[in-house]
Amino acid sequence: MSEDKRSNQSKSWLLNKLRVLEALAVRDMMRRYGRGNLGFLWVLLEPMILTVGVMLIWSVAKGEQEHGIEIIAFVLTGYMPLTLWRHMTNGGVFLLRSNSALLYHRNISLFDVFVGRMLLEFAGTTAALIVVASALTALGLVRPPQNIGLVALGWLMMGSLACTCALFFCIATEYSEILERFVQPFQYLMLPLSGCFYMVDWLPTGAQELMLLNPTVHCFEVFRAGYLGDHIVTHYWVWYPFLWSLGLLALGLRALEATAARLRLD
Repeated sequence: MSEDKRSNQSKSWLLNKLRVLEALAVRDMMRRYGRGNLGFLWVLLEPMILTVGVMLIWSVAKGEQEHGIEIIAFVLTGYMPLTLWRHMTNGGVFLLRSNSALLYHRNISLFDVFVGRMLLEFAGTTAALIVVASALTALGLVRPPQNIGLVALGWLMMGSLACTCALFFCIATEYSEILERFVQPFQYLMLPLSGCFYMVDWLPTGAQELMLLNPTVHCFEVFRAGYLGDHIVTHYWVWYPFLWSLGLLALGLRALEATAARLRLD
């Protein structure tokens, strides 16, 4: 087979996959939000409303600053990555069984269904971040990001980690409905450990080392380092969350193959 023919086949396969993912994302939006009223805009509005609400509550409860950091900027850089984590991980619950009928289409796989949902959650929360941050900056309530590259890196770190964790929720809830009852307790237990509500530098040395074992802490630290700049002290290792993501992805893909075979037998 000639190089040109192989190249054309690869391009055709990629375009087909992109069309499949686009169709799955649109189908998911229509099923969840409908065509009436605001429809798909809820993908954007839902995380925006939650974030702005938390900002108002924290501003009243804690005043203007927390450890020398403006409270609105601190909430923005904590709650938006947390929203990304929660939307993506919760999106994996019962995802396969609710879309198993799509497997009758030859061009659609379980992995396509999963990726379509993750892209939808990631895109919606990213759009919410851009709108909220732009509005707060325009109003003079927060400063612009000091290092946009680190902001994007921290966001992608959280997205990759949430995506691979969602893959495990997706598979686990397919095998046992009881496990779905543990997802929300896990989310709440993760909340004080995640790095959303504190900076690592505020903790005693022993606690810092312990908290840095949690990969989400590194995501928050990188995101805040980019947004808040050099006047804060951050602690992180960029590759740590990505290594977690790669390990979880490798295990998750193997488990997904077994799950696909199980669904076809059923």
